[in-house]
Amino acid sequence: QVQLIESGGGLVQAGGSLRLSCAASGRTFSSYAVGWFRQAPGKEREFVASIRWSGANTYYADSVKGRFTISRDNAKNTVYLQMNSLKPEDTGAYYCAGRRGVVTLSTRDYENWGQGTQVTVSA
Repeated sequence: QVQLIESGGGLVQAGGSLRLSCAASGRTFSSYAVGWFRQAPGKEREFVASIRWSGANTYYADSVKGRFTISRDNAKNTVYLQMNSLKPEDTGAYYCAGRRGVVTLSTRDYENWGQGTQVTVSA
Protein backbone atom coordinates (compact mmCIF):
# COMPACT_ATOMS: atom_id res chain seq x y z
CA GLN A 1 0.00 0.00 0.00
CA VAL A 2 0.94 3.61 -0.39
CA GLN A 3 0.12 6.65 1.70
CA LEU A 4 -0.91 9.82 -0.11
CA ILE A 5 -0.68 13.40 1.10
CA GLU A 6 -2.21 16.28 -0.84
CA SER A 7 -1.06 19.88 -0.67
CA GLY A 8 -1.38 23.12 -2.58
CA GLY A 9 -4.98 24.03 -1.91
CA GLY A 10 -6.07 27.50 -0.93
CA LEU A 11 -8.25 30.49 -1.67
CA VAL A 12 -8.05 32.01 -5.14
CA GLN A 13 -10.11 34.43 -7.19
CA ALA A 14 -12.01 33.27 -10.25
CA GLY A 15 -9.67 33.08 -13.22
CA GLY A 16 -6.69 32.27 -11.05
CA SER A 17 -4.52 29.16 -10.85
CA LEU A 18 -3.41 26.61 -8.29
CA ARG A 19 -1.20 23.56 -8.47
CA LEU A 20 -2.05 20.64 -6.25
CA SER A 21 0.50 18.00 -5.33
CA CYS A 22 -0.03 14.43 -4.22
CA ALA A 23 3.05 13.01 -2.53
CA ALA A 24 3.23 9.28 -2.03
CA SER A 25 5.21 6.96 0.16
CA GLY A 26 6.06 3.46 -0.96
CA ARG A 27 8.38 2.00 -3.52
CA THR A 28 5.61 0.72 -5.74
CA PHE A 29 3.95 4.07 -6.35
CA SER A 30 5.29 4.24 -9.87
CA SER A 31 3.11 1.24 -10.72
CA TYR A 32 -0.09 2.91 -9.47
CA ALA A 33 -2.70 4.70 -11.50
CA VAL A 34 -3.65 7.95 -9.76
CA GLY A 35 -6.82 9.95 -9.84
CA TRP A 36 -7.90 13.34 -8.56
CA PHE A 37 -11.43 13.68 -7.22
CA ARG A 38 -13.30 16.52 -5.58
CA GLN A 39 -16.24 16.93 -3.30
CA ALA A 40 -18.30 20.05 -2.78
CA PRO A 41 -20.44 20.48 0.35
CA GLY A 42 -23.61 18.45 0.08
CA LYS A 43 -22.50 16.73 -3.09
CA GLU A 44 -21.03 13.38 -3.96
CA ARG A 45 -17.35 12.97 -4.63
CA GLU A 46 -16.71 13.28 -8.36
CA PHE A 47 -13.97 12.43 -10.80
CA VAL A 48 -11.68 15.23 -11.96
CA ALA A 49 -8.67 13.65 -13.69
CA SER A 50 -6.60 10.49 -13.74
CA ILE A 51 -3.27 9.31 -15.07
CA ARG A 52 -1.79 5.98 -15.97
CA TRP A 53 1.19 4.69 -14.00
CA SER A 54 3.55 5.65 -16.84
CA GLY A 55 1.95 9.04 -17.43
CA ALA A 56 1.28 8.05 -21.02
CA ASN A 57 -2.50 8.37 -20.73
CA THR A 58 -4.56 11.02 -19.01
CA TYR A 59 -8.30 11.47 -18.58
CA TYR A 60 -10.40 14.45 -17.58
CA ALA A 61 -13.92 15.28 -16.59
CA ASP A 62 -15.64 17.40 -19.23
CA SER A 63 -16.02 20.22 -16.72
CA VAL A 64 -12.25 20.67 -16.37
CA LYS A 65 -11.01 19.67 -19.80
CA GLY A 66 -8.78 22.36 -21.26
CA ARG A 67 -8.27 24.04 -17.87
CA PHE A 68 -6.71 21.34 -15.68
CA THR A 69 -3.64 19.23 -16.39
CA ILE A 70 -2.62 16.10 -14.50
CA SER A 71 0.99 14.95 -14.56
CA ARG A 72 3.36 12.84 -12.53
CA ASP A 73 7.01 12.57 -11.63
CA ASN A 74 7.65 8.99 -10.55
CA ALA A 75 11.20 9.83 -9.52
CA LYS A 76 9.69 12.16 -6.91
CA ASN A 77 6.70 9.93 -6.13
CA THR A 78 4.43 12.87 -6.85
CA VAL A 79 1.37 13.55 -8.98
CA TYR A 80 0.32 17.09 -9.81
CA LEU A 81 -2.91 18.78 -10.80
CA GLN A 82 -2.38 22.15 -12.46
CA MET A 83 -5.63 24.10 -12.34
CA ASN A 84 -6.02 27.20 -14.49
CA SER A 85 -8.94 29.51 -15.21
CA LEU A 86 -10.55 28.46 -11.96
CA LYS A 87 -14.28 28.98 -11.47
CA PRO A 88 -16.38 29.20 -8.31
CA GLU A 89 -17.88 25.82 -9.19
CA ASP A 90 -14.42 24.27 -8.84
CA THR A 91 -14.64 24.87 -5.09
CA GLY A 92 -14.38 21.75 -2.96
CA ALA A 93 -12.12 19.34 -1.17
CA TYR A 94 -9.70 17.73 -3.61
CA TYR A 95 -8.48 14.19 -3.02
CA CYS A 96 -5.88 12.11 -4.77
CA ALA A 97 -6.27 8.36 -4.88
CA GLY A 98 -4.18 5.47 -6.13
CA ARG A 99 -4.86 2.00 -7.39
CA ARG A 100 -2.91 -0.88 -8.80
CA GLY A 101 -3.74 -1.80 -12.35
CA VAL A 102 -5.49 0.10 -15.08
CA VAL A 103 -6.49 3.70 -14.70
CA THR A 104 -10.20 4.30 -14.18
CA LEU A 105 -12.59 7.18 -13.55
CA SER A 106 -14.60 5.72 -10.67
CA THR A 107 -14.10 6.44 -6.98
CA ARG A 108 -15.04 2.83 -6.23
CA ASP A 109 -11.96 1.50 -8.00
CA TYR A 110 -9.37 3.36 -5.94
CA GLU A 111 -7.89 1.74 -2.87
CA ASN A 112 -5.69 4.39 -1.33
CA TRP A 113 -6.86 7.91 -0.52
CA GLY A 114 -5.28 11.05 0.82
CA GLN A 115 -6.87 13.30 3.43
CA GLY A 116 -7.78 16.01 0.95
CA THR A 117 -6.89 19.65 0.40
CA GLN A 118 -9.42 22.47 0.23
CA VAL A 119 -9.77 24.64 -2.85
CA THR A 120 -11.97 27.72 -2.63
CA VAL A 121 -12.59 29.92 -5.66
CA SER A 122 -14.21 33.28 -5.00
CA ALA A 123 -16.31 35.06 -7.60
